[in-house]
Amino acid sequence: MDTHPAEMTVHSSQPHNAEPVRTALAGRDLTPVEVFYHRNHAADLPRIDPASWALRVDGMVERPATFSLGALRERFAEHAEVVTLQCAGNRRAGLIEVADLPGEIPWGPGATGTARWAGARLADVLRDVGVDPAATDVVLTGADVADEPGEPYTVSVPLEKALASEVLLAWSMNDAALPAAHGAPVRVVVPGWIGARSVKWLERITVADAPSSGFYQAVAYRLLPADASPAPGRGVALGPIAVNADVLSPADGAEVPAGTVPVTGYALAGGDRTVVRVDVSTDDGATWTEADLDPQASRWSWRHWHIDLDLPAGTTRVVARAWDSAGGVQPADPAELWNPKGYVNNSWARVTLHAVAARDG
Repeated sequence: MDTHPAEMTVHSSQPHNAEPVRTALAGRDLTPVEVFYHRNHAADLPRIDPASWALRVDGMVERPATFSLGALRERFAEHAEVVTLQCAGNRRAGLIEVADLPGEIPWGPGATGTARWAGARLADVLRDVGVDPAATDVVLTGADVADEPGEPYTVSVPLEKALASEVLLAWSMNDAALPAAHGAPVRVVVPGWIGARSVKWLERITVADAPSSGFYQAVAYRLLPADASPAPGRGVALGPIAVNADVLSPADGAEVPAGTVPVTGYALAGGDRTVVRVDVSTDDGATWTEADLDPQASRWSWRHWHIDLDLPAGTTRVVARAWDSAGGVQPADPAELWNPKGYVNNSWARVTLHAVAARDG
């Protein structure tokens, strides 16, 4: 399928935040770079010369070190993982329909994408420098600095996750050099966790005995009660992705021929969970039909699903929900999930289709 700028919805130019239209993701295990979503906080992307880039590893380690890109690639074996990244604000538009979220990006279902990432295992780097047994967290710092809050992008992951074999310091995306727009020369890829933990333009790794106290973890990317406002430590820090799914094709509001209509979508389960079932309804959840699941490209990737629906002439709302291997299922009502930052909308996916009967003659 050819791609072109019309397949991207640009929410803001500075910082650049954009997502593909839903149909651009349909039927693809891997998302082409040109339609992979962009989530940025700083108005300008960092300009980094790979030849002079260096990664500092410090904190609660036995042997603090600094690695050039060449040294990182030479010293540590390259590993590849197919991983789906998803923004914590994915599908926020559904929460905005419940109540306005001023200043928040109205993400649709396209703030997600899957790529084959390759690079060094973070665990190998940490073992190389020697981690203090009292350490609990690994703080990751990027080169991007937004005007507000005026500090480098910094978050952390628990040491247990950082030492997992799937977490990468990636220098490659879909078998090509990592693009600057997606974090070159090196970014972190944390499978199963919100995209905010997969730090781009990585510059520093600090082993610590507490989570990051930076803005992006202590204030932002936290799930707040509906009546709360952001403040340091308030709410719950977001980590593993909640089970989620959406319809990719046909597009919401599409006109389709009455009769058999193929409907496809994606489903994703975070943490160590997998998608085990997707149900589809055409009567607002009164009855459900199980969709067919495509093979999963890896344990860390989405699963595409498909179903043929018999649609009568007129308007039908198609609803989908996914189940994960822990028995978790998407909740029905986005109103129950509304929160002041518009995170984690994993309510039932809904698209409206207009079926048109064939004309005689």
